[in-house]
Amino acid sequence: MARRGWIWFAAPAATLFLAFWLLPMAGLALVGAEIKDGQSAYLTVLTRSQYWVSLFNTVALSLAATLATLLAALPVGRFLAWHRDFSGRRLLMSLLMFPLAFPGVVVGFLIILLAGRQGVIGAVTDWLTGDRMVFAYGMGGLFLGYLYFSLPRCIGVLAAAAEQIDASLLEAARTLGASPWRRFVDIELPALTPALIGAGAMSFATSMGAFGTAFTLATQIDVLPITIYNEFTNYANIPVAAALSIVLGLATWAVLYVAHSLAGARLGAAA
Repeated sequence: MARRGWIWFAAPAATLFLAFWLLPMAGLALVGAEIKDGQSAYLTVLTRSQYWVSLFNTVALSLAATLATLLAALPVGRFLAWHRDFSGRRLLMSLLMFPLAFPGVVVGFLIILLAGRQGVIGAVTDWLTGDRMVFAYGMGGLFLGYLYFSLPRCIGVLAAAAEQIDASLLEAARTLGASPWRRFVDIELPALTPALIGAGAMSFATSMGAFGTAFTLATQIDVLPITIYNEFTNYANIPVAAALSIVLGLATWAVLYVAHSLAGARLGAAA
């Protein structure tokens, strides 16, 4: 009887999963299997170097942005967690979370204002050296855009996790003579590992699928979201666009699976 009750509660979630994820994904996979120019769109994607370059750029950029985001968010999240009483905390939190209100296109526009042809960095470097530095439209600009987009989310996750750490453990370690670095490595970092994994997974997945920021900035580099958009809209090559979408999803899943597996193995060894 109890099991039947849980089935009724799970039915709406299962229906939503079937209707809005499983069926569309199955349809996308079938469209990608259609024959285009005498061969499957999947084979076309796997045998053309331009798509491999786009995939490599997307994965490399997303990994780099994720690593930088975690390195920047960790000390900020710890500071916010351990200094909950200072007067400017609410103002600082609101400023850090403010980018959450911006869509990807606005983030891209901000990067252009910073590092575009008429941006602040270009104007300053032109005044100092006579040579205008412009990097908004390639790997550097997208990296900054993804970092700006993901940082508030990761800071929130890590700050919340750091607040849950038992302060008595840190105090005991300090009393026993452990240095701040040892307390961080031996107590805080293991406790924050699940949050780091979750924040990193969120940052990586967001960067892999980011379209608005890439659409605004990626004029000098190919990334998969823009490649898919071009195949779908500019060339009406729907099977290849569908196949690339499946590749994007599988690549994201594979990296996240490896990261979670490595983290799980590390936690198991530590236990």
